Amino acid sequence: MSSTSARTIPNILSIAGTDPTGGAGVQADLKSFAAHRGYGMCVVTALVAQNTRGVREIHLPPASFLRAQLDAVSEDVAIDAIKIGMLGTAEIITTVADWLDATWADDDSRPRLVLDPVMVATSGDRLLDAAAETALIAFLHRAELITPNVPELALLAGAAQAQDPQAMVLQARTVADAHQVVVLAKGGHLEDDTAQQQVVDTLVYPLQHGVRPREEQFTSPRIHTQNTHGTGCSVSAALATLTARGYSWTEALPVVKQWMTHALEASETLEVGTGHGPIQHFAELWD
Repeated sequence: MSSTSARTIPNILSIAGTDPTGGAGVQADLKSFAAHRGYGMCVVTALVAQNTRGVREIHLPPASFLRAQLDAVSEDVAIDAIKIGMLGTAEIITTVADWLDATWADDDSRPRLVLDPVMVATSGDRLLDAAAETALIAFLHRAELITPNVPELALLAGAAQAQDPQAMVLQARTVADAHQVVVLAKGGHLEDDTAQQQVVDTLVYPLQHGVRPREEQFTSPRIHTQNTHGTGCSVSAALATLTARGYSWTEALPVVKQWMTHALEASETLEVGTGHGPIQHFAELWD
């Protein structure tokens, strides 16, 4: 991957779907970029009719128009980091992969890339068909960091869903080694951990010359709130911004976790919807 930008304010691109209520998707990404001092841009993969209570309908623009959006940005703007979220179909995944490979033929010049693999809802429902799952798995090696939820990690590892932190980390090692990518194993949705007062996330690195870099655990308080819509989108977007600003993953994750804690705590100050509401992306700034 490329070296960190010398720009004081890095340019960060989100490639994802929309959320008209502003809590998830590209809207959440743009807020997360801004909260971490990045200039946000977005390319839309899907128009999603949703609110805090759920998804109603999805419209997919033609893949040719998706490629036109991507080319329009990359031909004019120097991109320092990319966050990828909802892709949805094998055709969309292939289009993004082809654009990345054509625009940055040399991996060392490619922007820092964080992938939130939107494959399985926290309810366990599969969000991609078999062809799209295969295409996304083949895409993983292009990312530097991936941020799957617990059921997505299990799918990528070809295993049953982890029930404890140890099993989750083992699955993360499998995925990291298979695709040579750093995996953020997120403990927030472990079934046996929801009553705990802390959330433990682990950065898992792939083997390098037969040796695995030290795995690092980061703990934050568990905030009991129903306003969790878009947390996965927001965390991955924040990490993309900080790595473009020169942070290592080890330096970025505790900053993002502290920010997310404040954003969840302050979510009750928002009055957005009657379901799972959004986080308060700008809690630290507005306070």
